[in-house]
Amino acid sequence: MHRVEHVMGFPVSLRIDDERVPEGAVDAVFAWLREADARFSPFKEDSEVSRLDRGELSPGGLSADLAEVLDLCEEYRAATGGAFDVRLPGRGLDPCAVVKGWSVQRAAELLTGAGLTRFCLNAGGDVVVSGGPWRVGVRHPEFADKLCAVLDLTDAAVATSARYERGDHILDGRTGLPATGLDSLTVVAPTLTLADTVATAAFALGAEGVEWAAGRKDCEVFAVIEGGRVLRTPGFPTAGERAAARPVGQQGPPSS
Repeated sequence: MHRVEHVMGFPVSLRIDDERVPEGAVDAVFAWLREADARFSPFKEDSEVSRLDRGELSPGGLSADLAEVLDLCEEYRAATGGAFDVRLPGRGLDPCAVVKGWSVQRAAELLTGAGLTRFCLNAGGDVVVSGGPWRVGVRHPEFADKLCAVLDLTDAAVATSARYERGDHILDGRTGLPATGLDSLTVVAPTLTLADTVATAAFALGAEGVEWAAGRKDCEVFAVIEGGRVLRTPGFPTAGERAAARPVGQQGPPSS
């Protein structure tokens, strides 16, 4: 079973390899993602996030879901010394960096809860897989037709933060300026909530974010720093021939 929809501003594709797919399971996934977009998008005037930002909701009046998202935002703001911040001066509240991974992970849990055991959910390049192994490619930050790594993943998630799709959209909250020092940073973790948020937070930190991400529990990291040099953690699950990379703390030649 394969289905693709455009949700939250990017394509979401779902492939299920189980022999039997319970009726309504796939519909529930896309319905939840549309609901998350409606509730948490800062670009929708009637979303809960927008209403909170305008002062129409009190902290005690938030839904449990939004309270959870904001707690995660604060956790990573503190952990990065303010480099990751969803409340930048001059901008409205924008928790999208957490909402994307969090909501897609919730969608994957709906599938698991329906009894499905082998699926791949790809949300704009950030991926959750169940069963496996699944092969997942990491796009080269300079060449759209090349990969800098291919992963073997089983019951895991992978997320990449980079400039190549949306330009300098990740800001360093300490300066308010676009983050510098990294071309791309990929994180593999047990959940997409963890992988996506760590990848974004590490990218906001710049070059120092590689060591920071590598030190996060249950995270494996592959980073291309400015100039094309590659760093990775020893446990990064590269399939087949390993990319031209050295463990974090050492520098290797460019990957191609």
